[in-house]
Amino acid sequence: MNDINFECTECGKCCHDLRLALTIAEAVAWLARGGKMEVICEAIPWPVEPEPGNAQAGYKRARSSPAMSGSLPVRISIVLAAAFNGACPNLRADMRCGIYEQRPLVCRIYPAEINPFVELVPENKACPSEAWQNKPLQRQGIFVDATTVEQIEQSRRANQLEAPLRMQVCLELGLTTAALANEGFVMYSPDSEALLSALRRIHATAQSQEAAQWTFVSNRAETVETLLSVGATGHLAEPTAAGNFRYHGFFAPS
Repeated sequence: MNDINFECTECGKCCHDLRLALTIAEAVAWLARGGKMEVICEAIPWPVEPEPGNAQAGYKRARSSPAMSGSLPVRISIVLAAAFNGACPNLRADMRCGIYEQRPLVCRIYPAEINPFVELVPENKACPSEAWQNKPLQRQGIFVDATTVEQIEQSRRANQLEAPLRMQVCLELGLTTAALANEGFVMYSPDSEALLSALRRIHATAQSQEAAQWTFVSNRAETVETLLSVGATGHLAEPTAAGNFRYHGFFAPS
């Protein structure tokens, strides 16, 4: 792996048009400040447990929750995302963060990747070319700053521990439709007060309950047909936003 240097130029480009994955505490603070949020859901068919040595499957399992779609066992991955078009509501006119000391973990970690299976590629980031010099960030694929390493681990721990709590929130709000993983996302825009209330009510540990029923949605007829053939429930996405969610597909409708 290439060595990577990075030093922020404070250009503000990374603070525009984003969906920021937040922890539950961060989501509560974001909503309390008047920010808008989305709940992003995808589902992974999970008929059998993967082999113990499958690290990538283990990573996905730890950060998702078990559920059913019809008779098909699935795992649901849920992201609580701060959502904004244009500039972040906390970005000041001088391109500095107005909540710098309280900014979310994902902002503190940037431009590092949180997912260990995603490679850091400078060309995929919003930062200008002059940002990628001077200060060591990564050497032989390893981040050299101890604070960044700890914040990445903190983010990963929260993502794993809070997975059942995110499921609780979805069930309380009646959000039970998801896209097929690697094919798209379902994005909900729940009422901010309702979401904030649900987040504040969730228990420290999820209550044991029967696996919830979820429905797949896709913009591809062959995907829906395949899912139905293995016992799942699902339907085609509407061409425009319908109900209380939007479908964002990675492929052209078919």
